[in-house]
Amino acid sequence: MHGADTVSDSSREELVTVVVPARNEERFLPACLDSILAQGYPALQVLVVDGASTDRTAEIVREYAARDSRVELLSNPEQIIPVSLNLALAAARGRWLVRVDAHATVPSDYVSIAVGHLRTGRWAAVGGRKDGVGLTPAGRAIAGVMTSRLGVGNSVYHYGTAPQPVEHVPFGAYSVEIARSLGGWDPRLRVNQDFEFDYRLRQAGHELLFDPRLTIHWYCRQSVPDLYRQYRRYGRGKVRVARLHPQSLSLRHLAAPSLVAVLAAAAAAAPRRPAVAALLVSPYVLLLGPGSEHLRRDVDVEARRWVVPALAAMHVGWGVGFWQGVADMVRDGGRSELASSPLSPMVRSHGDREPTAEIVAS
Repeated sequence: MHGADTVSDSSREELVTVVVPARNEERFLPACLDSILAQGYPALQVLVVDGASTDRTAEIVREYAARDSRVELLSNPEQIIPVSLNLALAAARGRWLVRVDAHATVPSDYVSIAVGHLRTGRWAAVGGRKDGVGLTPAGRAIAGVMTSRLGVGNSVYHYGTAPQPVEHVPFGAYSVEIARSLGGWDPRLRVNQDFEFDYRLRQAGHELLFDPRLTIHWYCRQSVPDLYRQYRRYGRGKVRVARLHPQSLSLRHLAAPSLVAVLAAAAAAAPRRPAVAALLVSPYVLLLGPGSEHLRRDVDVEARRWVVPALAAMHVGWGVGFWQGVADMVRDGGRSELASSPLSPMVRSHGDREPTAEIVAS
Protein backbone atom coordinates (compact mmCIF):
# COMPACT_ATOMS: atom_id res chain seq x y z
CA MET A 1 0.00 0.00 0.00
CA HIS A 2 1.11 3.53 -0.70
CA GLY A 3 1.37 6.02 2.13
CA ALA A 4 3.53 7.37 4.89
CA ASP A 5 3.41 7.98 8.61
CA THR A 6 4.73 11.48 8.16
CA VAL A 7 4.62 14.13 5.50
CA SER A 8 7.42 16.03 3.84
CA ASP A 9 8.15 19.69 4.41
CA SER A 10 6.48 20.59 1.10
CA SER A 11 3.29 18.70 1.99
CA ARG A 12 3.15 20.50 5.32
CA GLU A 13 2.67 23.72 3.37
CA GLU A 14 -0.56 22.41 1.82
CA LEU A 15 -3.56 23.52 3.82
CA VAL A 16 -5.92 20.79 5.01
CA THR A 17 -9.52 21.67 5.81
CA VAL A 18 -10.99 19.66 8.67
CA VAL A 19 -14.79 19.74 8.82
CA VAL A 20 -16.66 18.98 12.04
CA PRO A 21 -20.46 18.76 11.65
CA ALA A 22 -21.98 19.40 15.08
CA ARG A 23 -25.38 19.75 16.69
CA ASN A 24 -25.80 19.82 20.48
CA GLU A 25 -22.34 18.37 21.05
CA GLU A 26 -21.21 20.45 24.02
CA ARG A 27 -20.35 17.27 25.94
CA PHE A 28 -17.92 15.84 23.38
CA LEU A 29 -16.83 18.78 21.23
CA PRO A 30 -13.93 20.04 23.41
CA ALA A 31 -12.17 16.66 23.30
CA CYS A 32 -12.77 16.47 19.55
CA LEU A 33 -11.29 19.91 18.89
CA ASP A 34 -8.36 19.27 21.23
CA SER A 35 -7.47 16.13 19.26
CA ILE A 36 -7.68 18.01 15.94
CA LEU A 37 -5.60 20.97 17.10
CA ALA A 38 -2.98 18.57 18.48
CA GLN A 39 -2.26 17.18 15.01
CA GLY A 40 1.37 16.95 13.98
CA TYR A 41 0.24 18.47 10.70
CA PRO A 42 -0.06 22.18 11.57
CA ALA A 43 -1.45 23.67 8.34
CA LEU A 44 -5.12 23.31 9.22
CA GLN A 45 -8.36 25.12 8.62
CA VAL A 46 -10.86 23.73 11.13
CA LEU A 47 -14.47 24.40 10.12
CA VAL A 48 -17.04 23.52 12.78
CA VAL A 49 -20.49 23.63 11.19
CA ASP A 50 -23.12 24.13 13.86
CA GLY A 51 -26.53 22.73 13.00
CA ALA A 52 -28.63 25.19 15.02
CA SER A 53 -27.59 23.76 18.38
CA THR A 54 -29.65 24.60 21.44
CA ASP A 55 -26.78 23.99 23.87
CA ARG A 56 -23.33 25.62 24.19
CA THR A 57 -21.87 24.09 21.02
CA ALA A 58 -21.53 27.41 19.12
CA GLU A 59 -20.22 29.19 22.20
CA ILE A 60 -17.54 26.54 22.70
CA VAL A 61 -16.41 26.94 19.09
CA ARG A 62 -16.18 30.71 19.49
CA GLU A 63 -14.04 30.22 22.58
CA TYR A 64 -11.66 27.96 20.66
CA ALA A 65 -11.61 30.37 17.69
CA ALA A 66 -10.62 33.23 19.99
CA ARG A 67 -7.59 31.21 21.11
CA ASP A 68 -6.66 29.57 17.81
CA SER A 69 -7.06 31.28 14.43
CA ARG A 70 -7.30 27.90 12.68
CA VAL A 71 -10.81 27.39 14.06
CA GLU A 72 -13.83 28.87 12.29
CA LEU A 73 -17.55 28.58 12.96
CA LEU A 74 -20.12 28.09 10.22
CA SER A 75 -23.86 28.11 10.79
CA ASN A 76 -26.24 25.61 9.23
CA PRO A 77 -29.89 26.37 10.07
CA GLU A 78 -30.99 23.41 7.96
CA GLN A 79 -29.32 21.18 10.58
CA ILE A 80 -28.75 18.10 8.41
CA ILE A 81 -25.25 16.67 7.91
CA PRO A 82 -24.98 16.77 4.09
CA VAL A 83 -25.72 20.50 4.11
CA SER A 84 -23.04 20.99 6.78
CA LEU A 85 -20.54 19.09 4.68
CA ASN A 86 -21.39 21.11 1.58
CA LEU A 87 -21.08 24.40 3.44
CA ALA A 88 -17.63 23.36 4.60
CA LEU A 89 -16.71 22.20 1.10
CA ALA A 90 -17.71 25.57 -0.31
CA ALA A 91 -15.69 27.42 2.35
CA ALA A 92 -12.67 25.11 2.23
CA ARG A 93 -9.36 26.79 1.45
CA GLY A 94 -7.36 23.58 1.68
CA ARG A 95 -6.40 21.09 -1.00
CA TRP A 96 -7.65 18.21 1.16
CA LEU A 97 -10.84 17.81 3.21
CA VAL A 98 -10.91 15.62 6.33
CA ARG A 99 -14.15 14.89 8.18
CA VAL A 100 -14.11 14.36 11.93
CA ASP A 101 -17.45 14.13 13.73
CA ALA A 102 -17.95 16.05 16.95
CA HIS A 103 -18.44 12.94 19.11
CA ALA A 104 -15.09 11.49 18.05
CA THR A 105 -11.39 12.00 18.67
CA VAL A 106 -8.45 11.18 16.42
CA PRO A 107 -4.75 10.48 17.09
CA SER A 108 -2.12 13.18 16.46
CA ASP A 109 -0.90 11.60 13.20
CA TYR A 110 -4.39 11.19 11.70
CA VAL A 111 -4.18 14.04 9.19
CA SER A 112 -0.56 13.38 8.19
CA ILE A 113 -1.23 9.70 7.44
CA ALA A 114 -4.40 10.47 5.49
CA VAL A 115 -2.74 13.23 3.45
CA GLY A 116 0.25 10.97 2.81
CA HIS A 117 -2.05 8.49 1.10
CA LEU A 118 -3.97 11.13 -0.85
CA ARG A 119 -0.78 12.70 -2.16
CA THR A 120 0.20 9.48 -3.93
CA GLY A 121 -2.61 10.10 -6.42
CA ARG A 122 -3.84 6.51 -6.23
CA TRP A 123 -6.51 7.07 -3.60
CA ALA A 124 -9.36 9.57 -3.86
CA ALA A 125 -10.55 8.85 -0.32
CA VAL A 126 -8.95 7.49 2.82
CA GLY A 127 -10.55 6.38 6.07
CA GLY A 128 -9.77 4.38 9.18
CA ARG A 129 -11.21 2.13 11.84
CA LYS A 130 -14.06 3.27 14.08
CA ASP A 131 -13.40 2.11 17.63
CA GLY A 132 -16.53 2.59 19.70
CA VAL A 133 -16.37 4.06 23.19
CA GLY A 134 -19.03 2.97 25.67
CA LEU A 135 -19.83 5.00 28.78
CA THR A 136 -22.55 2.71 30.12
CA PRO A 137 -22.79 -1.10 30.41
CA ALA A 138 -25.05 -1.15 27.34
CA GLY A 139 -22.71 1.27 25.55
CA ARG A 140 -19.73 -0.99 26.19
CA ALA A 141 -21.68 -3.96 24.85
CA ILE A 142 -22.65 -1.95 21.76
CA ALA A 143 -19.01 -0.96 21.20
CA GLY A 144 -18.02 -4.62 21.42
CA VAL A 145 -20.76 -5.82 19.08
CA MET A 146 -19.66 -3.28 16.47
CA THR A 147 -16.25 -4.92 16.23
CA SER A 148 -17.71 -8.20 14.96
CA ARG A 149 -19.01 -9.48 11.65
CA LEU A 150 -22.04 -10.78 13.50
CA GLY A 151 -22.93 -7.21 14.31
CA VAL A 152 -21.81 -5.19 11.29
CA GLY A 153 -21.33 -7.73 8.50
CA ASN A 154 -18.53 -6.89 6.08
CA SER A 155 -18.09 -3.27 7.21
CA VAL A 156 -14.32 -3.60 7.42
CA TYR A 157 -13.88 -0.17 8.96
CA HIS A 158 -15.30 -1.52 12.24
CA TYR A 159 -12.80 -4.35 12.70
CA GLY A 160 -10.17 -4.40 9.92
CA THR A 161 -6.50 -4.78 10.82
CA ALA A 162 -4.83 -4.47 7.40
CA PRO A 163 -4.81 -1.68 4.76
CA GLN A 164 -7.08 -2.54 1.84
CA PRO A 165 -9.30 -1.03 -0.87
CA VAL A 166 -12.90 -0.67 0.30
CA GLU A 167 -16.30 0.50 -0.89
CA HIS A 168 -16.84 3.04 1.89
CA VAL A 169 -14.81 4.88 4.52
CA PRO A 170 -16.11 6.59 7.67
CA PHE A 171 -15.07 10.16 8.44
CA GLY A 172 -13.21 10.18 5.14
CA ALA A 173 -10.38 12.32 3.84
CA TYR A 174 -10.86 13.56 0.28
CA SER A 175 -9.45 15.76 -2.42
CA VAL A 176 -11.39 19.03 -2.33
CA GLU A 177 -11.20 19.27 -6.12
CA ILE A 178 -12.67 15.80 -6.62
CA ALA A 179 -15.38 16.32 -3.99
CA ARG A 180 -16.45 19.54 -5.70
CA SER A 181 -16.39 17.90 -9.13
CA LEU A 182 -18.91 15.32 -7.85
CA GLY A 183 -21.24 18.01 -6.53
CA GLY A 184 -20.63 17.34 -2.85
CA TRP A 185 -23.00 15.39 -0.60
CA ASP A 186 -26.65 14.91 -1.51
CA PRO A 187 -28.85 17.05 0.81
CA ARG A 188 -31.85 14.87 0.02
CA LEU A 189 -30.31 12.13 2.17
CA ARG A 190 -30.46 12.75 5.91
CA VAL A 191 -28.61 9.49 6.55
CA ASN A 192 -26.31 7.33 4.41
CA GLN A 193 -25.18 10.41 2.48
CA ASP A 194 -21.56 9.42 3.15
CA PHE A 195 -22.05 5.97 1.61
CA GLU A 196 -23.86 7.48 -1.36
CA PHE A 197 -21.04 9.97 -1.92
CA ASP A 198 -18.45 7.18 -1.80
CA TYR A 199 -20.56 5.17 -4.25
CA ARG A 200 -20.50 8.06 -6.74
CA LEU A 201 -16.78 8.38 -6.13
CA ARG A 202 -16.25 4.74 -7.10
CA GLN A 203 -18.58 5.03 -10.10
CA ALA A 204 -16.39 7.89 -11.30
CA GLY A 205 -13.44 5.50 -11.37
CA HIS A 206 -11.78 6.42 -8.08
CA GLU A 207 -10.43 4.12 -5.37
CA LEU A 208 -10.94 4.27 -1.59
CA LEU A 209 -8.44 3.09 1.00
CA PHE A 210 -8.96 1.75 4.51
CA ASP A 211 -5.94 2.17 6.79
CA PRO A 212 -6.36 0.83 10.36
CA ARG A 213 -3.67 3.20 11.62
CA LEU A 214 -6.30 5.91 11.26
CA THR A 215 -8.08 5.05 14.49
CA ILE A 216 -11.25 6.98 15.24
CA HIS A 217 -12.46 6.84 18.83
CA TRP A 218 -16.14 7.66 18.65
CA TYR A 219 -18.87 7.61 21.25
CA CYS A 220 -21.39 5.07 20.06
CA ARG A 221 -25.00 4.86 21.22
CA GLN A 222 -25.20 4.21 24.95
CA SER A 223 -28.57 2.42 25.16
CA VAL A 224 -30.25 -0.37 23.19
CA PRO A 225 -33.35 1.70 22.29
CA ASP A 226 -31.12 4.46 20.89
CA LEU A 227 -29.18 1.85 18.92
CA TYR A 228 -32.41 0.41 17.52
CA ARG A 229 -33.58 3.85 16.37
CA GLN A 230 -30.19 4.55 14.80
CA TYR A 231 -30.20 1.34 12.77
CA ARG A 232 -33.83 1.78 11.79
CA ARG A 233 -32.81 5.13 10.26
CA TYR A 234 -29.92 3.41 8.49
CA GLY A 235 -32.18 0.75 7.01
CA ARG A 236 -34.74 3.29 5.86
CA GLY A 237 -32.00 5.46 4.41
CA LYS A 238 -30.58 2.49 2.51
CA VAL A 239 -33.77 2.26 0.47
CA ARG A 240 -33.51 5.95 -0.39
CA VAL A 241 -29.96 5.44 -1.62
CA ALA A 242 -31.05 2.37 -3.59
CA ARG A 243 -33.72 4.46 -5.32
CA LEU A 244 -30.96 6.74 -6.56
CA HIS A 245 -28.49 3.94 -7.29
CA PRO A 246 -30.21 0.54 -7.62
CA GLN A 247 -26.90 -1.19 -8.33
CA SER A 248 -25.59 -0.14 -4.91
CA LEU A 249 -27.92 -2.70 -3.31
CA SER A 250 -26.42 -6.17 -2.85
CA LEU A 251 -27.68 -9.46 -1.47
CA ARG A 252 -26.06 -8.84 1.92
CA HIS A 253 -28.27 -5.78 2.35
CA LEU A 254 -31.31 -8.08 2.23
CA ALA A 255 -30.24 -10.19 5.22
CA ALA A 256 -31.83 -8.00 7.91
CA PRO A 257 -35.07 -7.38 5.96
CA SER A 258 -35.33 -11.14 5.38
CA LEU A 259 -34.87 -11.74 9.11
CA VAL A 260 -37.67 -9.29 9.93
CA ALA A 261 -39.95 -11.00 7.41
CA VAL A 262 -39.24 -14.38 9.03
CA LEU A 263 -39.85 -13.00 12.53
CA ALA A 264 -43.12 -11.46 11.37
CA ALA A 265 -44.19 -14.79 9.87
CA ALA A 266 -43.30 -16.55 13.12
CA ALA A 267 -45.33 -14.06 15.14
CA ALA A 268 -48.32 -14.61 12.86
CA ALA A 269 -47.99 -18.39 13.09
CA ALA A 270 -47.40 -18.57 16.85
CA PRO A 271 -51.06 -18.54 18.08
CA ARG A 272 -52.15 -21.52 15.96
CA ARG A 273 -48.91 -23.20 14.96
CA PRO A 274 -46.36 -22.64 17.72
CA ALA A 275 -44.13 -25.45 16.45
CA VAL A 276 -43.83 -23.74 13.08
CA ALA A 277 -43.08 -20.44 14.78
CA ALA A 278 -40.37 -22.06 16.89
CA LEU A 279 -38.86 -23.66 13.80
CA LEU A 280 -38.75 -20.31 12.03
CA VAL A 281 -37.01 -18.43 14.84
CA SER A 282 -34.67 -21.20 16.05
CA PRO A 283 -31.81 -20.44 13.61
CA TYR A 284 -31.70 -16.81 14.74
CA VAL A 285 -31.92 -17.78 18.40
CA LEU A 286 -28.92 -20.07 17.92
CA LEU A 287 -27.08 -17.30 16.13
CA LEU A 288 -27.68 -14.84 18.96
CA GLY A 289 -27.04 -17.37 21.74
CA PRO A 290 -24.03 -19.63 21.14
CA GLY A 291 -22.98 -17.52 18.18
CA SER A 292 -22.39 -14.47 20.37
CA GLU A 293 -20.61 -16.22 23.23
CA HIS A 294 -17.20 -14.89 22.17
CA LEU A 295 -18.57 -11.34 22.22
CA ARG A 296 -19.88 -11.74 25.75
CA ARG A 297 -16.47 -12.98 26.88
CA ASP A 298 -14.80 -9.90 25.43
CA VAL A 299 -16.77 -7.35 27.48
CA ASP A 300 -16.99 -6.73 31.21
CA VAL A 301 -19.49 -8.52 33.43
CA GLU A 302 -21.94 -5.60 33.61
CA ALA A 303 -22.01 -5.30 29.82
CA ARG A 304 -22.50 -8.98 28.99
CA ARG A 305 -26.27 -9.04 29.39
CA TRP A 306 -26.58 -6.29 26.79
CA VAL A 307 -24.71 -8.08 23.99
CA VAL A 308 -27.66 -10.10 22.64
CA PRO A 309 -30.14 -7.19 22.89
CA ALA A 310 -27.62 -4.98 21.07
CA LEU A 311 -27.24 -7.48 18.25
CA ALA A 312 -31.01 -7.87 17.93
CA ALA A 313 -31.50 -4.10 17.95
CA MET A 314 -29.06 -3.69 15.07
CA HIS A 315 -30.47 -6.54 12.97
CA VAL A 316 -34.16 -5.90 13.60
CA GLY A 317 -33.81 -2.11 13.55
CA TRP A 318 -32.09 -2.14 10.16
CA GLY A 319 -34.59 -4.63 8.76
CA VAL A 320 -37.64 -2.74 10.02
CA GLY A 321 -36.21 0.51 8.66
CA PHE A 322 -35.65 -1.11 5.28
CA TRP A 323 -39.29 -2.22 5.08
CA GLN A 324 -40.39 1.26 6.14
CA GLY A 325 -38.35 2.62 3.26
CA VAL A 326 -40.05 0.21 0.88
CA ALA A 327 -43.43 1.31 2.24
CA ASP A 328 -42.43 4.94 1.66
CA MET A 329 -41.59 4.09 -1.94
CA VAL A 330 -44.89 2.31 -2.53
CA ARG A 331 -46.89 5.05 -0.84
CA ASP A 332 -45.47 7.92 -2.88
CA GLY A 333 -45.64 5.92 -6.10
CA GLY A 334 -42.26 7.18 -7.27
CA ARG A 335 -43.27 10.81 -6.88
CA SER A 336 -40.69 11.72 -4.21
CA GLU A 337 -37.93 14.24 -4.75
CA LEU A 338 -35.53 11.33 -5.22
CA ALA A 339 -37.37 10.20 -8.33
CA SER A 340 -38.21 13.61 -9.74
CA SER A 341 -35.07 15.65 -9.13
CA PRO A 342 -31.61 14.87 -10.47
CA LEU A 343 -28.62 15.51 -8.22
CA SER A 344 -27.90 19.20 -8.54
CA PRO A 345 -24.35 20.60 -8.56
CA MET A 346 -24.29 21.52 -4.86
CA VAL A 347 -20.68 22.63 -4.85
CA ARG A 348 -18.50 23.08 -7.90
CA SER A 349 -15.83 25.51 -6.83
CA HIS A 350 -15.27 27.89 -3.97
CA GLY A 351 -17.45 30.94 -4.30
CA ASP A 352 -19.72 29.80 -7.14
CA ARG A 353 -22.47 28.60 -4.84
CA GLU A 354 -25.14 30.76 -3.26
CA PRO A 355 -24.62 30.24 0.48
CA THR A 356 -27.52 28.75 2.43
CA ALA A 357 -26.07 29.51 5.83
CA GLU A 358 -24.24 32.32 7.49
CA ILE A 359 -20.50 31.99 7.96
CA VAL A 360 -19.70 33.27 11.42
CA ALA A 361 -16.31 34.93 11.61
CA SER A 362 -13.93 33.54 14.16
